[in-house]
Amino acid sequence: MDAIPVAERTAISIAFYVLAYASGIVAFALMARRRGIATDGIAFLAAAGLLGGVLGAQITQLLFGGVPGKSLLGGVACGYLAVVYAKRRLGIRRPTGDLFAFAIATGEAIGRIGCYFAECCYGKVTSLPWAVFEHGALRHPTQLYASAGAIFTLALLVALERRRTLPENGIFYVQGMIMCGFRFALDFVREVPTLAFGLTTAQLAAAAGLAFFVTRFVLLSRRAPSRSFVPSLVAPSV
Repeated sequence: MDAIPVAERTAISIAFYVLAYASGIVAFALMARRRGIATDGIAFLAAAGLLGGVLGAQITQLLFGGVPGKSLLGGVACGYLAVVYAKRRLGIRRPTGDLFAFAIATGEAIGRIGCYFAECCYGKVTSLPWAVFEHGALRHPTQLYASAGAIFTLALLVALERRRTLPENGIFYVQGMIMCGFRFALDFVREVPTLAFGLTTAQLAAAAGLAFFVTRFVLLSRRAPSRSFVPSLVAPSV
């Protein structure tokens, strides 16, 4: 990877980042149409989540990473808070987390390829056959690991959506559990400084996020153990 000129790598990475955001928006829109809630209010909600996520990803990276960049976990957390606030202002009560679950998984699957070309989020030195040459050494291609994990997550979400066995927001909590669990494991092979107990900042955040999503999923399952999503042909006014 180091052999590719910086200018070319930068252009390619930007293209993948733009494609990631665009694909996430498309995934959100498709799910909104499937759920029968493709309304102006939902479109505004998507914009709030995107803006909160983008700003949150950059701010949390600066605060906790000390360098410019984007933190996926920080972006998801801030995007979640932005959506909660926007829903209250708009008076939207129907669960919308599943729409964002597909958007997040789709966006990460593509966006991590942008990280690969940007040579950020790189891995530790390794002698494994699939190692890539980055930052002067053969390393774990952790960006591609993350992309593959997101693709697996997306495939699972599609399967769950087709089965329609989970109540609304169930898919969102499943996506969150997988994302946090995978990120916790991934940081063991990423080149990042550790904090308490030999864990990284991202791992501590992922552990907290995993606890949150597990708790929410359990509570949701207890409240509505037999409810499943039934598509609506008419979009409600929200």
